[in-house]
Amino acid sequence: MAKAKIFTGAATALITPTTSQGVDFDAYGKLIDWQIEHGIDALVVAATSGEGATLNDEEHKKVIEYAVKRVNHRVPVIAGTGSNDTAYGIQLTKAACDMGVDGCLVVTPYYNKVTQSGLVRMYEEYDKATSKPIIVYNVPSRTGVNIQPATYKKISQFENIVGIKEANGDLSSVATTASLVGDDLTIYSGNDDQIVPILSLGGQGVISVLSNICPKETHDIVYKYLEGDVKESRRLQLKYLDLIHSLFCEVNPIPVKAACAAMGFCENYLRAPLYPMEGADLERLLTSMRNVGLEV
Repeated sequence: MAKAKIFTGAATALITPTTSQGVDFDAYGKLIDWQIEHGIDALVVAATSGEGATLNDEEHKKVIEYAVKRVNHRVPVIAGTGSNDTAYGIQLTKAACDMGVDGCLVVTPYYNKVTQSGLVRMYEEYDKATSKPIIVYNVPSRTGVNIQPATYKKISQFENIVGIKEANGDLSSVATTASLVGDDLTIYSGNDDQIVPILSLGGQGVISVLSNICPKETHDIVYKYLEGDVKESRRLQLKYLDLIHSLFCEVNPIPVKAACAAMGFCENYLRAPLYPMEGADLERLLTSMRNVGLEV
């Protein structure tokens, strides 16, 4: 029997509005409400785009807890709880689940560069630590670790491991993974420029940076495809391609924080070692936003 999906469609990898004084919860709440009002299917909080790596433990938990309460069951909330320290990651996962999240996003360990067999053992530990569903996050450009299709097959046997956020950029590998895991893992694109290709391989959506500023449009890319209007889905994917590229012209979440600030959602403040974009890159981003009709 296929495992239940946490969501279908577009989940925003939500930024965390911050200032020099800390997390701006007022701005965060307004952004959450705006996302839901504009048709987003789920929210991923305190992960990469939410600068989870530079939130301290107390902040990380407060951001998750606030999101759960603010969303109030309107859409699923998925917390970024992975770490290169498995013991801490499991502790954070348990805490998030106690707060009422609908699931957790657990990235592969970074810096430690774990083996494939180590990945299987690690995800088994997460699986045993909670009864809530877990999405595996594979992003080798950041972590130095790439989950192989055969490893996904082994991980898919764990009851609470239900999905993959795949950001390795290798569509051939995604196809092999899809053929091996079947209905045991739901595949989500982790790259906004590959939503349609991954849907064509059986994917069920995207965990998106683009949807921070274009939630309805990102939702539509997915649902047009799933409803059979592949032509319109492809048109939207290509329409937003230049903006997607601009959102990654510097490391995420530098550009998307600038984009959200330009739209009035938050201050353009990041936690070091990330710093606000400026000059030609910023102008490129703002031009891309205007070209798709965003007011900045």
